Parts: sequence; C-alpha cells; structure tokens
Amino acid sequence: MTAATTIRARENRGSHTEGRSPEELRELVSHVGAELELAPAEHIIEWAVATFGDRFCVTSSMGDAVLAHLASKVAPGVDVVFLDTGYHFVETIGTRDAVQATMPVNLLTITPVQSVAEQDAEYGKDLWQRDPDLCCALRKVQPLQSALAEYDAWATGLRRAETHNRIIAPVVGWDAKKGKVKVSPLARWSDEDVERYIAENHVLVNPLVYDGYPSIGCAPCTRRVNPGEDPRSGRWAGTNKTECGIHR
Repeated sequence: MTAATTIRARENRGSHTEGRSPEELRELVSHVGAELELAPAEHIIEWAVATFGDRFCVTSSMGDAVLAHLASKVAPGVDVVFLDTGYHFVETIGTRDAVQATMPVNLLTITPVQSVAEQDAEYGKDLWQRDPDLCCALRKVQPLQSALAEYDAWATGLRRAETHNRIIAPVVGWDAKKGKVKVSPLARWSDEDVERYIAENHVLVNPLVYDGYPSIGCAPCTRRVNPGEDPRSGRWAGTNKTECGIHR
C-alpha cells in the first residue's frame, strides 16, 4: 500500500501529465455517454482508466468502500480522494484509514484551506448552523474543485436511487462547473445491488451505517434516521438543504 497523503486544498502536487482541453472533454462525453449507459460498473471504470490514465481519480465520502474497492480491482494504485472537512465522525476517519490499510489505492486526504479554528475566527463559530451552504462551500465544494485541478475526470459513488435530484444522473457526463468529465459507475445500482456487492466482496462499511446513519455527512449536520424515514432525512435535518453542492 502507498502511504496516505494529506493535501491542503490550495496546493498542487504537479505529478500528473498534461490534460485535454474542456472542448475535447465535452466532445468525448457526447460520444461515449450513451454507449456506456448500460455497461457494468467495472467496464465504466476500465474505460475511464484507459481514457484518462493518471488524470482520473475516484472520490469517496467513506460511507462505504464500494467504489474504491471496484476501482482498486480494475486499476490497483488508483488515486482515491477523500475530503476531510474537519467535522467528520471518528468512524468516518476510521473507515478511511481502514481503506488505506487494506486496499491497493493511493489515498489522498484533502483538507480545506482554513482549519475549523481559522474558519471560526473569520466567520464566527458554528457556521454550519447559521449558514450551512457557505460552510459546505468552504469545506467541501471549494476543496474538491481545487483537488480536481490535476484531473480530467473524476468518479463518484452517486446513485440515482438516492434522491430525486439524482434520478437523471448520467453514467458519464460533463460537469460544467468543474470543467471535468464526471463518471458515476454506480448510477444505476439499487440499494440491493450495493448490499449484495458488499456482502459478496466483504467490502468495508462505515459502522455508523449499522447504527441508524444510512447517509453520512459531517457530524454536526447528520442525525440518526428513524425506521421508515427517507435514508437522507438525517442530513441537514430541519432545513430545506438536501445537497452539499458537490453534485449541483
């Protein structure tokens, strides 16, 4: 295994080859998106690795390690990007560490430009409570945007079954805000598909999932979900917020 790497969002590692232009990437998506729509997840990742090489990465929130496991089988040593917001549950950090210890991946931990203390000093304590959109922008959206600067394509574990906002998510699409190809190998997977893959492959799962947290974000903004509730109802409970902004 390679050693885990922690990178401030402002930094650029400079280790990747020169990428394609946005025009080339958009053209590529227009040709292959429909072709890969019904392809197995492994084939989608194989295509991405063959097409983008070291300018392709996988992102993971460490709710489970399904996507990282799939990618590591197809491309051992693949970059797996994890955003450490500074507000994560200890179980989430533990899942990240376990992925690093047991899978052949290059785990990159990305941290925001400001520490939590620095953010508190500038914006006031508990920004997540007063302005959750701004907090997510500072601790998730902007750091990911910076981290993806070295890549042409990124893979996400987004699934259409998760929310109404994601029901039309393409398997391979163009992320105009980030200027990247967005690959969602698990887009067509149901909850049952995920559970089956985890069971058959003994994939790591964040222990909070079995403690009433089917969707896991930052600790201050995530609560347990009661039986019968929507799996994502524990995220930003009591507000109209349903997404952190990464997938908008």
